[in-house]
Amino acid sequence: MARPQMLKLPEALDEMRMSRAAFARMRARGQAPRIHKLPNGQIRVSRADLDAWWESCEQPGA
Repeated sequence: MARPQMLKLPEALDEMRMSRAAFARMRARGQAPRIHKLPNGQIRVSRADLDAWWESCEQPGA
């Protein structure tokens, strides 16, 4: 089984067209994709979590 693709935080932010500060506010409200903190302190977002987040943002009839 292949490992899921992990995006660096700047890559995920670029795809979401969002600033790091806006992402932090959304995380504080529990509205952002799940993050994975690596032992070296770097942050990653899995492609699956980001895709699921996008789907949750869709509004019916839009």
